[in-house]
Amino acid sequence: MQLGARVLKTGVAIVFALFLAELLKLPSPVFAGIAAIFAIQPSIYRSYLTIVEQVQGNLIGAVIAILFGIFFGHHIVAIGIAAIIVIGIMLKLKLNSSLSLALVTLVAIMVYESGNFLEFSVIRFATVMVGVFAAFIVNMVFLPPRYEVKLFKQIQSLQDDIIRWTRLAIRGASEHVSMKNALNKFQKRLSEIESMYVLYKEERQYSKKKRHSQMRKLVVYRQMITTTKKSFELLVRLHKHENEIAHLPATFRTMLQERLDFLLTYHEQLLLKYTGKLRPEHSKWTVDKKHLNRSEVMERLIEQIAIEKQREGEEEFSSYHLFYIFSRILDYEENLEHLDTLIVSFQNFHGKDLNEDLEEQFY
Repeated sequence: MQLGARVLKTGVAIVFALFLAELLKLPSPVFAGIAAIFAIQPSIYRSYLTIVEQVQGNLIGAVIAILFGIFFGHHIVAIGIAAIIVIGIMLKLKLNSSLSLALVTLVAIMVYESGNFLEFSVIRFATVMVGVFAAFIVNMVFLPPRYEVKLFKQIQSLQDDIIRWTRLAIRGASEHVSMKNALNKFQKRLSEIESMYVLYKEERQYSKKKRHSQMRKLVVYRQMITTTKKSFELLVRLHKHENEIAHLPATFRTMLQERLDFLLTYHEQLLLKYTGKLRPEHSKWTVDKKHLNRSEVMERLIEQIAIEKQREGEEEFSSYHLFYIFSRILDYEENLEHLDTLIVSFQNFHGKDLNEDLEEQFY
């Protein structure tokens, strides 16, 4: 079992909240610990954004709890009705992220024990707020997230799998059901990458130079994700037309394999280039003499479409299938070129700002 940074931070936040509550001699410090659990956030920036909502949510929960406690008492039915009202207000104000915390404050105040009710309410509200601020402090100083490394690792891992399956698919060696299952998993992993990109985007740099570098990195990673999506779309198209591709003439199928092998190798080299593992002489995309250039590939395509058009009455394969396949290939190729341009530009202007962990942990 592997414990992530957020798991450790949650534990530290609970301990810190309980410690502060006991240090301030607040009764029932357990509510500070509970509040810390709900208040912890996956990133520093998100923690900064949500702390205002958390204060607002706690105030709403406390005010409703006090009003119901004064006018309707502390019966369990009154607590349930108050909770419904708090939920309605929070949803109306679009404070969904702080809803759970507001309900914790509500229950903490309405389970009145003894003494002055207003004083008791203020103490319970303060106890919950101690947990909120304890979580905020822990999020700021303890194990700051390194989402760039996680993001690149997810992109690189997914791209390696897509490249492996693409090489099998273009040779007709992939098993249909296994390929279908793999494509479903790839779709889920793409969604996870998008979520990780959002978290990385929320990271904030405090110096002007680092902010500019961060913005350039975001553009590169956005294009990395886009290019991975294009390779995934190409794989989906190859899977859909695997039978039709198998019936293409051997020479044309070989040309298709060589073109894709060239592009897939190019994609692998771009990831190596970004981590500083590629030699300077490979800093530009050069087409080997044995590979066809783009115009030659298009000429071959037009010739093959003309041949297929004559066979359409005899075969199920239609010429427009080739357009589908090659449109994906050309789209993938253009995005690779654009990614190459962005990586070269970033390294020229911000080469020293490359994350050292990427150089050490990959390849």
